[in-house]
Amino acid sequence: MKPTLSLPRPSTARLPKPPQEPEVLGQEITLPSSRLLQGRKSIQIEHNGALYQLRATKFGKLILTK
Repeated sequence: MKPTLSLPRPSTARLPKPPQEPEVLGQEITLPSSRLLQGRKSIQIEHNGALYQLRATKFGKLILTK
């Protein structure tokens, strides 16, 4: 009797979704806010040497302050 080769079974676990690519419309790029915030309630954005804070409110609005 020949020995049989036992291969591991493919995982049934789902792989995480790849990051969303920005949607390009002409010269503009659309990014989902979830990609910017990555689960946080706020982030800091540096623009032209100044810091801005982008915050998500509990009502789903975005606020950008300097």
